Amino acid sequence: MALTEAGPVERTITGTGPGKSLAGRFVAGDTLDEGVAAARRLNEHGFLVSLDLLGEECHDRATAIGARDEYVEGLVRIHSESLDANISIKLTQLGLAFDESLAIDLLESLAHHAAEASTTVTIDMEDSRYTEATVRLYEKTQSTHGNLGIALQAYLHRTPSDLKRLMPLGGHIRLCKGAYVEAADVALTSGRDVDEAFATQLRELMGSEEVRPAVATHDLALVDLTRELARSRNGPFEFQMLYGIRTTLQHELVDAGLAVRIYLPFGSKWYPYLTRRLAERPSNAWFFVRSVFGG
Repeated sequence: MALTEAGPVERTITGTGPGKSLAGRFVAGDTLDEGVAAARRLNEHGFLVSLDLLGEECHDRATAIGARDEYVEGLVRIHSESLDANISIKLTQLGLAFDESLAIDLLESLAHHAAEASTTVTIDMEDSRYTEATVRLYEKTQSTHGNLGIALQAYLHRTPSDLKRLMPLGGHIRLCKGAYVEAADVALTSGRDVDEAFATQLRELMGSEEVRPAVATHDLALVDLTRELARSRNGPFEFQMLYGIRTTLQHELVDAGLAVRIYLPFGSKWYPYLTRRLAERPSNAWFFVRSVFGG
């Protein structure tokens, strides 16, 4: 992360053709129009979409409200163009880092507009500084509006209790491994331990009929486990995968009749999104490298 934050490195990636080409594999574009166009293409190939406006941890009211307004515009486009899509948001993008009451108000506004667009809002999970506040705001807003979902990170020690806490609220729960660097007293640090925790939590999630599981993984073993568990599941579920990552696998799952939602980032603030996935977890960097070289 220190290397990617260096000015020359950032300029090399953001200011050159090859760097922008690399980003273009994993980000739909700088504008909502580009995001909508990519979402339409994905829908045409049978994919669901979750539109994500890049940006996080703002520290002023105007920026937070501006992010809300851009998401509202996205919801209007989803509805007017009949896209099979929802939105994914970060609460620090809505002001959680400096004003929790503002974040609540803006989240409730998005839930209201999403209902008007006949779709849902997924709350992304950020680093552990914000986990409890994110869960608390989700509880409050989901109890009122009923059209939200939340991401939970399997590697956090607290996630098993969060699952039990949140499943009775309905909605959808996106289970992922976790992409932030955390201390050992907060999260599992061994890849094998994380995989085992994910599998245990996945069994519990897929066994619940109260929520719609959203299984966010590119791990073939966990994909196979999900398909096995789905045989005895009565309710709906979906896979969720990143735009540009293991596209062959994504198409294979859709061709098999399974629901796959593509997490589709767009916006000018793509550099932190790209570098975090390259730097924070070797497994994510490996997926990027394999994709770049056609794997």
